[in-house]
Amino acid sequence: MRTLLCALTVVCLCGWLSLTAQEKAAQVKVATDPEQAGPDFPIQGEYVGETASKQRLGAEVIALGDGKFQVNFLPGGLRGEGGIYEKRVEASGQRDGQTTRITSKDGKWSATIQDGRMTGTTGDGIRFELQRIIRQSKTLGQKPPTGAVVLFDGSGADNWEPKSRVQIVDGALVGNDIASKQKFRDHKLHLEFRLTFMPYARGQARSNSGVYIQHRYEIQVLDSFGLRGANNECGGIYGQHAPLINMCYPPLQWQTYDVEFRAARFDSSGKKVANAVITIWHNGVLIHDKVELKGPTGGGQPETDSPGPLFLQGHGGQVRYRNIWAVETKAD
Repeated sequence: MRTLLCALTVVCLCGWLSLTAQEKAAQVKVATDPEQAGPDFPIQGEYVGETASKQRLGAEVIALGDGKFQVNFLPGGLRGEGGIYEKRVEASGQRDGQTTRITSKDGKWSATIQDGRMTGTTGDGIRFELQRIIRQSKTLGQKPPTGAVVLFDGSGADNWEPKSRVQIVDGALVGNDIASKQKFRDHKLHLEFRLTFMPYARGQARSNSGVYIQHRYEIQVLDSFGLRGANNECGGIYGQHAPLINMCYPPLQWQTYDVEFRAARFDSSGKKVANAVITIWHNGVLIHDKVELKGPTGGGQPETDSPGPLFLQGHGGQVRYRNIWAVETKAD
């Protein structure tokens, strides 16, 4: 009997060690393909639904690696659709096999996630049920109008330089410190981008790139899903203006920037007489409304009366771009 028990113990221990090793092996640190993103990827993301009292409720589930998650419960729904970040309830989650268990910091909220469905109770004991969704920007896939300058449509990258840094992967242009050959003054811009899934990375290391208007003014591109929204986070005008609302979607979802830009004005002596002005929509939601740019952002080229190119920052080539086009507008 003792021999049998010892044998069973060894078998169970070996099985546990094997599962632990498999679990660790399954954790993915960097992924550009949802099918290869590991077991935490289908859990992270946006959830929305109602409480038993018919109150709209949203949740942002942010992957942190090793089956751990940060969770923001948002009364009113998701951001841009009535969700109120300032009234969020913060929680943490841990994946255990096929189930992820969530507890708020104050211990009053609890929930579980299974098969894309989150169920739980609020701090007041009210039941809720949320469903994982994948949102799409209302301008995703927008076609360039007549007269637009098409910078990238997936068919080739002849409009970009230097040639040695231009790379197309799966029909998308990799952000790799490349500039458009075409230069612009006043113009409208549409582009789409997709962040890499990097659950173990933090802060500025989490799928970082940047869209430089005229290679002077950076609109930050970063996996800022679930964060407050700052001038160095996604949608921020780097170092100058935080977005009105953080509209960053989860990684590996296509997102949009739509921009209206009025270049800085100079007099005949070359003195600047008016700052550049920019309006930006992130995933179809207004995040900057005719804000003035005091000067170039960090890494930007000096301001002059000359037009400038669109520049896509590298930071390791972690962000992909597509459907990029611009419409030149008349100076007022």
